[in-house]
Amino acid sequence: MKKSLTIHDIAKMAEVSSATVSRVLSNSSYPVSPELRSKILRIAKETNYVPNLLGKQLKTKTSMTIGVVIPTITNLFYSSIILGVEEIARKNNYQVLLCNSFQDPELEDKYIQAMFEKQVRGLVISSISSDKKQLKHFIDMGLNVVALDQKMEMEDVCQVDFDYRKGGYIATRHLIAKGHKRIAYLTAPLDRPSRISIHDGYLAAMREAGLEQIVQEGGKETYSGTYEFENGKEQTRRLLDKGERPTAIFACNDMTAFGVVNELSSMGVKVPEDMSVMGFDGIDFGQMMTPPLTTVLQPTYEMGRLACNMLLDMLIDGKKPETGIMLQPKLLERESVADFR
Repeated sequence: MKKSLTIHDIAKMAEVSSATVSRVLSNSSYPVSPELRSKILRIAKETNYVPNLLGKQLKTKTSMTIGVVIPTITNLFYSSIILGVEEIARKNNYQVLLCNSFQDPELEDKYIQAMFEKQVRGLVISSISSDKKQLKHFIDMGLNVVALDQKMEMEDVCQVDFDYRKGGYIATRHLIAKGHKRIAYLTAPLDRPSRISIHDGYLAAMREAGLEQIVQEGGKETYSGTYEFENGKEQTRRLLDKGERPTAIFACNDMTAFGVVNELSSMGVKVPEDMSVMGFDGIDFGQMMTPPLTTVLQPTYEMGRLACNMLLDMLIDGKKPETGIMLQPKLLERESVADFR
C-alpha cells in the first residue's frame, strides 16, 4: 500500500521548509511569494496530496466535524433528520460523522467516547440510553450537545423537541371525530419519552370521550432493521385474536402502521373499509402505500436543520440558546381512515 504524502514530502520537492508548505496549504496570511505559493500548490495537486485533518485537529484542538448518534438510519424518520443536519453542516463547511446505536445503550456510549477522542466537540443525539453519566462527563469536558426526538432532562443539553403528547391527542381525536369508538393503540415498548408522550395523548383523548382504552405494547426491543414493521404485524395478529375487534388502529409510528396494514391485508381485512389505520411521523413512504396513510406529521427535515444550526451557534459563536425549540404536530389526512359517522 502506498504511503500517504506529508507536508515534509511536499517541502522536499519544492525545496522549501515544511513551515512554508504548511502556511501555503492552510491559506495562511503569512507572506509567501506568488511564485513559490504557485509552485507548492502545483506540486500538491500533481501528487494528489491529501491533508491530515485529524492531525491538524489534534494540534489546534479545533474540529470541523460534528457527530450524530441515532437509533437506526433504516427508519426513514431518522434518515430525513440526517439530511437536514447534513444540509446545514455542508453549508458551513462541516462534516458529519454518523453513528447508529442499534437500540444498544452500551454501543451509544462507546460511539460518544470514540467521537470525543477524535476531537469532535459537537454532538446531535437521539439517545435511547437511560444512564447519562458518561455523556454528562464529556459535556463537563467541553462537548456541546443538542438532543432531538428523545427529551433529555440535562441542564447543559440544548433541545429540539416535538409535542408528542399533543400529536397523540390530535390523532386520537381525529379518529373519534370520524365516529370511531373502539380505537386500539399499538406501540413498541413504552421505554422512551416520545413513546410515553404519544401514549399519554391517546389516553387523554379516550378518557375525555369516555371510551375504553385498548393499548397493546410490544415486547423487549432487539435491533433489527425491520423491527417496527414486524412489531406492527405481530401486535395486529395478537389484537385481532382477542375477540371483539376495534374499528381503528393507531400505531406509534408510520413504520409500525405499515406492518399493521400489511398484516391486515394478509388476513383479508380491508383498509379502511373494515379497519382504519392511523400512523405517526409523516415519512414520505406513507403517501406511496395503498391506501395512503393518514398520519401525524413531524417536520423531521426541519428538525435536523434546527438541531445543526443550534449546535453550530454553540461551536462557532459560543452562543448557547437560552431555551429549546418545541415543534408542533400537524394532521396529514389521507385515505386510511374511514368515516363511521
